[in-house]
Amino acid sequence: MKKSQRIQLIVDIKAKHEQNSLTALVEYQQKRQLAEQQLEHLKQYRQEYIDKFSTRSGAGIGIQTLLEFRSFIDKLDIAIAGQVKTVQQCLAEETRKRQVWEGLHQQTESLQKVCAKFSSAEAHLENKREQLESDDRASRMSRRQN
Repeated sequence: MKKSQRIQLIVDIKAKHEQNSLTALVEYQQKRQLAEQQLEHLKQYRQEYIDKFSTRSGAGIGIQTLLEFRSFIDKLDIAIAGQVKTVQQCLAEETRKRQVWEGLHQQTESLQKVCAKFSSAEAHLENKREQLESDDRASRMSRRQN
């Protein structure tokens, strides 16, 4: 087996690892986007609830209703804070996965360049060998003709 073929096996393995890493990165990007959407929905729901309460409270409300409103807003705030934390964790993990992928991508590209150099050198040697064989045949034929 030629050197270029052996290195190509390594390149293929690295490329597979790189592809797996890219797939994981894309999945985390989607997870982050979903978490951001959920955060926006929570914020919108909170604002809509406050707007509805403001409209209803203009006509006067009881203390019990006010306490329930405040309690529900507090629960929404806790949920929003938790979702902000989830988004931040997703961003951190996405960044880590991107760095892993970039490292694997650089390794794969480097190995591909090495493999290409070996292939080129092997092709050059093969061409040289064929040329020597051709020259040798030609010289034998010319000697036979003389």
